[in-house]
Amino acid sequence: MNNLEPKKLALLRMLQIYEEYTDCDHTLTQEEMSKKLENEYGISIDRKTISRNISLLREAGYEIEQGKVGTYLGERAFADAEIRTLIDSVLSSKYIPSKYSKDLIDKLCALTSKHFSSHVKHIHSVKNWNKTDNQSLFYNVELIDEAINKKKQLNFDYNKYGIDKKFHKTANHQVSPYQLIIHNQRYYLMAQNEKYKSLIYYRLDHITNMTITDEKLEPITSVKGYEKGISYKDISSQLPYMYSDTPERVEFIAESHLIDDIIEWFGKDLTVTCIDDNHIKVSLMVSKQAMSIWALQYCQYMEITKPKDLRENVKNALIHAAEKYK
Repeated sequence: MNNLEPKKLALLRMLQIYEEYTDCDHTLTQEEMSKKLENEYGISIDRKTISRNISLLREAGYEIEQGKVGTYLGERAFADAEIRTLIDSVLSSKYIPSKYSKDLIDKLCALTSKHFSSHVKHIHSVKNWNKTDNQSLFYNVELIDEAINKKKQLNFDYNKYGIDKKFHKTANHQVSPYQLIIHNQRYYLMAQNEKYKSLIYYRLDHITNMTITDEKLEPITSVKGYEKGISYKDISSQLPYMYSDTPERVEFIAESHLIDDIIEWFGKDLTVTCIDDNHIKVSLMVSKQAMSIWALQYCQYMEITKPKDLRENVKNALIHAAEKYK
């Protein structure tokens, strides 16, 4: 039992008990509510006071519903299905470290009754998911927000994995930060590299030792191709692998059944022409680097026709790959 609390806290404690222990399948009678107040908070009140407090909670806007036996808190900030959706999003997000995933899931579970947690068994498997090891990610998010708000440049180390499966510094970068973007379950920092004056998408989970500098950032409108600002639709459809080269017009022929994957990757801002019952012609604006990777991924079902240099690059990559399997 906790230390004895004054009876004037009974109303607040009743609300907390409703939040923690009740839902439509788990109700509390007035007698059970009285016992929990006594056992957990040392508050002893009679059933008449409990009934009056229930009425007060209802008057305050809380939906204290009547079940078959007892009452329960009917509406919460999030429904159980919404909490499950948020938990699944945390679990599947590769940019959230396992430790923080578990902490976030615990906080989400706290938004509903304790009975909910027993139905979310998979929250214990977060350590087995393929997640980042970068524990400074959330701190970096705060620094990036602060730098953008203050219009300041950032300095940080960029890292890549070595054969020892550990991060190793590859270079130091000073950048003008513009936006954080979530794409393909990864966090990217969209920024201009101040040394090369080029726009780059940095994997946030590969960044360490980030600091805000005193240098003013270059506005996004000064970057070639972004004179009118950022188009998130174009980023999503034209840069599926987050390469930073300028999108160009690309045409390819594909088997008709591939259309679902094409729209999934590139969106609907493209032109599709039927060639015959089994083939289509597709024209779209896209990063050539990204298109090269995509074409290799679907090489069995499609053929790039334009531009010529991209077609040659893909052909040479396929020849080189075939040599390895002789």
